[in-house]
Amino acid sequence: MFLRGKYTDGADGREMGAKRQRIIDQGHSFYGNSPGSSFMYTAPPPYSYVSEPPPFPVVRLRGLPFDCAEADVAEFFHGLDIVDVLFVHKNGKFTGEAFCVLGYPLQVGFALQKNRQNMGRRYVEVFRSKRQEYYKAIANEVGDARGGSPRRNAPRAKSSDEAKESAEHTGILRLRGLPFSAGKDDIVEFFKDFVLSEDAIHIVLNSEGRPSGEAFVEFANAEDSKAAMAKDRMTLGSRYIELFPSYPEEMDDAVSRGR
Repeated sequence: MFLRGKYTDGADGREMGAKRQRIIDQGHSFYGNSPGSSFMYTAPPPYSYVSEPPPFPVVRLRGLPFDCAEADVAEFFHGLDIVDVLFVHKNGKFTGEAFCVLGYPLQVGFALQKNRQNMGRRYVEVFRSKRQEYYKAIANEVGDARGGSPRRNAPRAKSSDEAKESAEHTGILRLRGLPFSAGKDDIVEFFKDFVLSEDAIHIVLNSEGRPSGEAFVEFANAEDSKAAMAKDRMTLGSRYIELFPSYPEEMDDAVSRGR
């Protein structure tokens, strides 16, 4: 966990939960003036507050490498004051998302300029977030007693792989980490050992109608989708692609959200 740029390792979920509670309790202390760090970004428009306090300085990251650690996020946001990094897990698996609390509201604008820049071989999406979303993520983390970086918890990465191996296959796979420029023909080539039509490939769009980096592929049968898992974490272009067994409801929901 980071506190004003100082990194503290070795904390379990309960300890980090207590530290994050102090962040919650002293939230107003983030609203001071910026110390004037030497940022390497183009300055965003200044905030203007009239009758309400400045927003809680937190951003959400998506598409992080599966072995990402807090230090990687600090390096990604080099020059900014990192107060906390909270990795998001679901059913014990790292989702590739995280929340990053910054030292000052002004720094949110600088952090957003890192949107779609690379961390290692993965591009990372950076979004504005809210205090409530961060608090909810903390509650989930503390409730599961599973805080911290996936790199610091090797058994968790193992359980993620085991979950993939034991998951029931319906003939549908979800792809994550696709290049924004990837088309259906690229996915057909990625799975060239299988018979796929472009109609069986569904590229997920974000709310702005642009590719989100995810897609769903319908194979001829469950046996083919299970065999295709051998391509998990192989590269398409310069990006490694993560594969997950999926099901029709998840696919339909994701595709419909991007319409």
